[in-house]
Amino acid sequence: MATQHHSSALPAPAVPAAYPMAKPGYGKRSAPGQQPRIRDDFAMLPTRERYVAGFVDHLPDGAAMSVKQLAKQLPLYGQQAISTALKALSVAGHLRRVRCAVGAGDETRWVFRTFWSRTARDNEWWNTYLATEAATRTAAPVEPPAPTAVPPQRTPPQPTDTEPSPPAREAISAERTQTTALSPAYLALARLGRDDHRLGLSADDCTTLEPLAAQWLDRGVTTDYLTNALTAGLPAQIDSPVGLIRRRLIDKLPPRLPATASTPTDTPAPTRRLLVECTDCGLPGPPEALPDGLCHPCHTTHSAGGRPSPDPTQITAVKAHMANLRDLLKPV
Repeated sequence: MATQHHSSALPAPAVPAAYPMAKPGYGKRSAPGQQPRIRDDFAMLPTRERYVAGFVDHLPDGAAMSVKQLAKQLPLYGQQAISTALKALSVAGHLRRVRCAVGAGDETRWVFRTFWSRTARDNEWWNTYLATEAATRTAAPVEPPAPTAVPPQRTPPQPTDTEPSPPAREAISAERTQTTALSPAYLALARLGRDDHRLGLSADDCTTLEPLAAQWLDRGVTTDYLTNALTAGLPAQIDSPVGLIRRRLIDKLPPRLPATASTPTDTPAPTRRLLVECTDCGLPGPPEALPDGLCHPCHTTHSAGGRPSPDPTQITAVKAHMANLRDLLKPV
């Protein structure tokens, strides 16, 4: 239970007209059902958190929410202080950082958002809302492509010396057939390099690792889950992408869950789900696994009121992960 802080908080600076917006689809998102603004909003929070919350609350949807950008606009506090304040606001129930996959096929990409609620919410409310948000996104109809003008009829070209020979045409046809028959496991591996150039795999690498990735999908996980498990917490430097991916496919293989009477074996797994990011270290996970928007280690540290001795390996991985997030959250 939060206790009221009677110290007067400095009013947050007004949002400048030229405040940078995030890339389309990124940035701040306002949660529904918030109470109207009043003078005593955030009165239960400490001075610094009230200052930051008052500023964030007045930002428009789509505004950049990176720690670096907020620190530029809030001169009283540095980036570390802003990061700590956002963690406290997450624990207080005002925000959740999430990532979700949008698009389809080769156009799939991760989108990062910060959901904000002026009215403090508990973990059950956030879990329900984020699950509803994910279901809404999954059920949203795909916009049909814009109609294109019918090209004028052309006279069929006459055969020339440059036209492929019959064997060449057969090879091209075979290659197209093979491309359309690629498995989801192969495609998930092939797309890793597009999301992060450090994980670029060759065609031979994808073929070699495909059986290992297929074992994951056979156990009921989605390709989004597989991709997240392979890309979370990457080291700063990767000397052998194929070796790292092989090791993770083997070491992180999820358990096989038995089919139940209420869950038919042929029920397709959802292909879209919001992943909450730990507000402190950025580790992603399902909403129910990150109470107060914090992963288990960070939540334990916050509850204990201190910080454990840092692990150099974890620090390197977290720094690399946060660097990727900052690059993605840079304003256009």
